[in-house]
Amino acid sequence: MSWVQPVRIPADVEQEDRIVGGFTARQVAILGGTGGLLYAAYLIVGDRVPLAVCAAVALPVGVLGVLLAIGWRDGVPLDRYLLAAICHQRSPKALVCTPTDISPAPSWVAARSGRRPAPLRLPARGVAGDGLIDLGPDGVAAVAEVSTVSFALRTADEQDALVAVFGRWLNSLSGPAQILVRAERVDLTETVATLVENARGLPHPALTAAAHEHAAFLSDISARHDLLRRQVLLVIREPSTGASGRDAAAARALRRLEEAARLLSACGLTVRLLDAAATSALLASCFDPTAPPLPDGEFAAPGEVITRGDRW
Repeated sequence: MSWVQPVRIPADVEQEDRIVGGFTARQVAILGGTGGLLYAAYLIVGDRVPLAVCAAVALPVGVLGVLLAIGWRDGVPLDRYLLAAICHQRSPKALVCTPTDISPAPSWVAARSGRRPAPLRLPARGVAGDGLIDLGPDGVAAVAEVSTVSFALRTADEQDALVAVFGRWLNSLSGPAQILVRAERVDLTETVATLVENARGLPHPALTAAAHEHAAFLSDISARHDLLRRQVLLVIREPSTGASGRDAAAARALRRLEEAARLLSACGLTVRLLDAAATSALLASCFDPTAPPLPDGEFAAPGEVITRGDRW
């Protein structure tokens, strides 16, 4: 009879391997590179520069190398954090929507010299009629809104059942999936207007007065506070391959959403695919999250020419 040796698996499966003295390969490379650089510099100038001067110059360099190797900032290694900061500093800040590169200004234009704007490369190419986001060569993405359940108010057995169902759905994933919890502003203007309009048809004056008081309460709280609501989104992405890759990827994404809706329904969750208008509004709100939502008529359809109704 053979015995199976248990193996401890860390909770963070993406944790880097420790190879030397508890340091990862990245940390060993940084420390080794710093030490090698200091040693090479000492071999070059050590005979001509006093030892105290070499130590004074090498100390801050060595401390910087140690900080880059073991330092962290906001959950990111310090070397990667500084590299991202340098890339952000060197990247253009003015981006414009154009499919081609930005041409320089003509020589006869008296424009001040400076960095030209760069093309804005968005991963989303557009929203199809079925509500799927066209990612171009990267495939398609389907966005669905998911309802919520109260986990804290459930019993221990019910909580275990919810976790088991959710784990079953995670184990069934066959492609990339993202769970996004976002907060968006709530506009109560239409709700208050509807409440006041319906109050006119109530059968008793007391009910009408109560409806008007509730409408005043909603108007007051909306004026004094920024009302937010939490929205849970499930994003499914499928790559496209071949000539009919987009249609096949869309079919796979919709099939995976149907499977998620079927499995998560055991938890009391409802998965609803966003249509084209809702997806367009969602993408537009990502550019300005604090702005109030625009009416449905304010969004142009894909390929529609935007014109102004004013006459000059």
